[in-house]
Amino acid sequence: MPEIQLGAQTIRSHGAKVARIHMHDWLILLLLVVIEVILNVIEPFHRFVGEGMMTDLMYPLKDNTVPIWAVPVIAILLPLAVIIVYYFIKRDIYDLHHAILGLLYSVLLTGVITDAIKDAVGRPRPDFFWRCFPDGKGVFDPVTSVIKEGHKSFPSGHTSWSFAGLSFLAWYLSGKIRVFDRRGHVAKLCIIFLPLLVAALVGVSRVDDYWHHWQDVFAAGLLGMTVASFCYLQFFPPPYDIDGWGPHAYFQMLAESRNGNQSSPTNTNCLTVQSSELENIYIQSHHGMAISEGNTRDTSPILDGMESGRGH
Repeated sequence: MPEIQLGAQTIRSHGAKVARIHMHDWLILLLLVVIEVILNVIEPFHRFVGEGMMTDLMYPLKDNTVPIWAVPVIAILLPLAVIIVYYFIKRDIYDLHHAILGLLYSVLLTGVITDAIKDAVGRPRPDFFWRCFPDGKGVFDPVTSVIKEGHKSFPSGHTSWSFAGLSFLAWYLSGKIRVFDRRGHVAKLCIIFLPLLVAALVGVSRVDDYWHHWQDVFAAGLLGMTVASFCYLQFFPPPYDIDGWGPHAYFQMLAESRNGNQSSPTNTNCLTVQSSELENIYIQSHHGMAISEGNTRDTSPILDGMESGRGH
């Protein structure tokens, strides 16, 4: 479908309506926050660690290269900043709302899954020995060595959160800059892979700091990317789709507006696309070979043209 840049889909005009439609989604999101807090408070499974099992658990105890407070900044605030900037450019509340909701679900679902597995598995961290015996004297308990944080190695929370938020950002940017428009602008891929590189470096730091085994980081990265992909595609078409630049709800709104105009053209309460709102029209074929700009015209012919464009 051709892209139509409108000037009326703002927070003030449509924000309350969109939020009400997705009220249950926001309530479930709050529930995920509560679950995440509980999972961080409860004790993990205290896996037995005997003296002969300490060979791979005697790495030095180091500080975090990426501190805990930086993880929400990388996974949430950084993608959120990009989403907000795009909103001020396009003034599309549907894109803003769905992108924020998808991002938060991506990170929180990943966080809940990660911490649930952490607590259930209770895998010792690579620096487990020095957590238990800071003085270096290994006086072993014959049953178990107990220390809460030391039993939370698998999977890596830093890594899963980072890949969840930054993978969602990569998907989001893919649609906005039309990476897969079949024009061969491979340089666009640099923009897409940059967030993934940052997430990967966060994961590498967890191994370098001896807080995680490489398997913890690898599994966490796959988990974060998978959840982010599901969350993005819940709200947006795939980036290679001709409509990949906008959320599903935006096109549903246009379809409902067109149907409303045809059934009751005099209804002023119906959400309509006014001719004064039409700023730019970009016509793009499935192969992305041509773009043309049109001037402001009557609403019905524009929407009819959009429907015929989808048929191609």
